Amino acid sequence: MAIPEVRALGLAGRFPAQRYVRPFRAMTAAPPPGPVVPATRQITRWLLTRPANLGADEQAQLAGIVDRCPHLGVLAGHVRSFAEMMTRRQGEHELEGWLTQAEASDLPELRSFANGIRRDQQAVTAGLTLPYSSAAVEGNVTKIKMLKRQMYGRASFALLRKRVILHPA
Repeated sequence: MAIPEVRALGLAGRFPAQRYVRPFRAMTAAPPPGPVVPATRQITRWLLTRPANLGADEQAQLAGIVDRCPHLGVLAGHVRSFAEMMTRRQGEHELEGWLTQAEASDLPELRSFANGIRRDQQAVTAGLTLPYSSAAVEGNVTKIKMLKRQMYGRASFALLRKRVILHPA
């Protein structure tokens, strides 16, 4: 129906339609927004950062999240104890106890991590105890792989050798 026909029926303007539609619009209105939850990456950063290095507002947000999700508090305790073991190089003495606690927890991801450590426990113990590091070797291997990928497999070993020798660090 065109507007003149509607007016001829006695309806003036949009008022009746607006009054009819208003309750439906109220039913479909969006609920008020809840509290803003930080991103997973942000929460992970807070859990992996020393508490002394977090700002007051970050500590407050982390405390609020831990209050709402108690399993994160348990996880934070395990993460901190593992970090302390790493920084103090006490793997030889504390790793077995940490693994036992992690395997007894009700967090499946933590149990999976502990099981992975158990598969190569001697190497992990050495890494958490000895002052030696293979970081320089790993860095060089990464650089060589990057150079090889840049050549798209089209070059010979001689060219790869030249690029490795001449490529700045």
